[in-house]
Amino acid sequence: MTPEITAALESDRTIDITTTGRKSGEPRRLEIWFHNVDGRIFITGMPGRRSWYANLLATPEFTFHLKESVQADLPAVARAITEPTEKRTVFGVLLERLGYADRIDIWITDSPLIEVTFP
Repeated sequence: MTPEITAALESDRTIDITTTGRKSGEPRRLEIWFHNVDGRIFITGMPGRRSWYANLLATPEFTFHLKESVQADLPAVARAITEPTEKRTVFGVLLERLGYADRIDIWITDSPLIEVTFP
């Protein structure tokens, strides 16, 4: 990874992701936030069902599009985090940053959470 991409992963927040539709097989692109927690990259969403999450469960390979401080399309792999203790650890940091620390229990039970790796 270039120094510019590494810096963007440390400081940027808004990206696009392109997933594969679980039913259609077609590419699906959407804007979303990502979070860097101690060098690990995560994507989550407000509590509720998310089609992007269902798509990543079906096909974990996707494209992570940086678009703020640098433009880059990165091949990526999603790992769903479903174990409550691991979710609590990650959400503990994220929700504190986002101002939702008092809602951690609902986020643990009802929010999607993936860790992103770059092969």
